[in-house]
Amino acid sequence: MKDLMGKAIWDYYHNENPEDLQTETSISELDELPVEYLFRDFEEMNEVEQKALESAEGKVLDIGAGAGSHSLYLQNERNLDVLALDISPKSIEICKLRGIKKAVCENMLDFSGETFDTVLLLMNGTGIFQSLSKIDTYLQKLYTLLNENGQILIDGTDILYMFDRDEDGGVYIPAGGYYGELDYVVHYKEESEDPIKWLYLDFTTLQKAAENNGFTIEKVVQDEDAYLAKLTKK
Repeated sequence: MKDLMGKAIWDYYHNENPEDLQTETSISELDELPVEYLFRDFEEMNEVEQKALESAEGKVLDIGAGAGSHSLYLQNERNLDVLALDISPKSIEICKLRGIKKAVCENMLDFSGETFDTVLLLMNGTGIFQSLSKIDTYLQKLYTLLNENGQILIDGTDILYMFDRDEDGGVYIPAGGYYGELDYVVHYKEESEDPIKWLYLDFTTLQKAAENNGFTIEKVVQDEDAYLAKLTKK
């Protein structure tokens, strides 16, 4: 992994000629992602993120912390005990430089030894599951990270709207797999990461998977095609 997201975060924080990231998927063209967006404060976040941060409680694990904006808010404004977790070494370095007291560079599947009252997975948190074939593995891991009365707050997006429709409203979906399983590519300063699998999951599919893995689930927020879900142990 070239850690291009981490490089962009590092460059922006140190003011070393940062450029916008570019992202694309197997069903979409290049899209600009301003690096400053990863450093936004609470007032600049969307409704789903704000609701998740307001609902967090107790000891918190922020998975996919990135530049640490969610963790910083919970630590500094909510006075919660937060651990920021990300697979990007440079992102975790910046989390620490921004003042996050606990920040760990590790894959969530390898992380162990602690349990939490709240586990956060935001900015299309379902993406980390990669594919439907791996969702059970990730949900079972999340189950082990959660205290008995804890909660998982995860957001997702139903991308059905991105597919063409016929005159009767029917949707043209390519055969051969779930429509939310995409290849995702990050570009930064003339470099490109290898494609990764990224999962955009509709709520009903997440609900079935969660219930099959010992969770109760409820939808907390619906914001157009995006949603925030809360998972708790049965």
